[in-house]
Amino acid sequence: MHADRAIFYGWVVALSAFVVLFITYGVQYSFGVFVPGMLRDLNWPYTTLGGAFSLYSMVYAAFSFVSGRLTDTLGPRRVVGTGAVMLGAGIMLTSQISSPWQLYLSYGLVAAIGMSTAYIPCNMTVVRWFDRKRGLALGFASSGSSFGLIVVPLIASVLIAQTDWRTAFLWLGMAVLALAASSALFMVRSPELMGLVPDGTDNPVLRATEAAVSVDWSFGEARRTWPFWHFLLALTVTLITVPVPFVHIVAFATDLGLSGQQGAWAVSIIGLFAFIGGMTLGPLSDRIGRKNAFTVGLMAQVAAYLLFLTAESSKGLYLGAGAFGFFYGSVASLFPALVGDLFGRAHAGAIAGFLFGCAGILGAWGPAVAGYLRDIGEDYRTAFLWATLSAIASLILFFTISRPLPRTYCRP
Repeated sequence: MHADRAIFYGWVVALSAFVVLFITYGVQYSFGVFVPGMLRDLNWPYTTLGGAFSLYSMVYAAFSFVSGRLTDTLGPRRVVGTGAVMLGAGIMLTSQISSPWQLYLSYGLVAAIGMSTAYIPCNMTVVRWFDRKRGLALGFASSGSSFGLIVVPLIASVLIAQTDWRTAFLWLGMAVLALAASSALFMVRSPELMGLVPDGTDNPVLRATEAAVSVDWSFGEARRTWPFWHFLLALTVTLITVPVPFVHIVAFATDLGLSGQQGAWAVSIIGLFAFIGGMTLGPLSDRIGRKNAFTVGLMAQVAAYLLFLTAESSKGLYLGAGAFGFFYGSVASLFPALVGDLFGRAHAGAIAGFLFGCAGILGAWGPAVAGYLRDIGEDYRTAFLWATLSAIASLILFFTISRPLPRTYCRP
């Protein structure tokens, strides 16, 4: 390690990931703020917009496997930078839509492919830079998405109020191009490429001990273990309802007799408590273990959906948003950390990309299902009952996950 470095470069990587996740996820989860205006101007049913977001979620989840593998080989700088251009362009094109097929093309395909280079490439790059402080570093990096949820939906709602939803989409697309593409320039695939070691540790005895107990599973080896498929099932059940509040919460607020601005505040509350969840359970997981921390986060998810199910005023809406945010922020930071713990650093991008991609493709149907249940039931009660049962199932599945059985150490 270079002893003259005052700041370990891994924290520069984590900060770059923070900025990328801030703008990309802030823009992504501002979609619900745009829904009322789009419904009013375009005269489309809830199912059309929910279906567009579901397509978006499926495409970006599917391409996460590709972006994860490319990050392992080409590095995050090129992968994230290219994705930023695509995401920004897709959002700006969405500002010009006049028919559903244009929305599905610009947002559901172009923007989604660009978005696939955010979560997995950024977080799994951070995984490569840290071992003992992995939860802390991921908690910080992942909190970028949470901070984006606090800030960007409010900016979007102000832009929509002052101009219109088309102009707001245009400005957000330009923000993605400016912030995400520039931050990608500072991302380096692994500490070894700079002559450094994970965590910046310069104690040879400690590094030798960590290397002796570390196992790097290749993607092919990992997928031949039961914990890999157990992990995939648990993640799928979890992700099927995660996009629902982001897409439908503003419309849910109007169903409760509240304003669109109050719905936008609920999105920002999600972001605030997601920040708290990631910054508390992420570092805490370094001490109490990832699975225990996961359990706490998933209990908050169950509580959130129960609060939404019984909400009758802004109080229930905001309490549910806070509980959901805590869950979302904690799990967003714990998922990549758990992948790194179970399967090692060397092929973490490909492994996490496959898990997230498959689970996301299946789970992306959540907003469309919720929209359908809203259309036939004329309120969101049935949708949140379904979400509550799914959350309970995901809690049970993650609680019973286990580490892969010891076997021959695998070379990267």
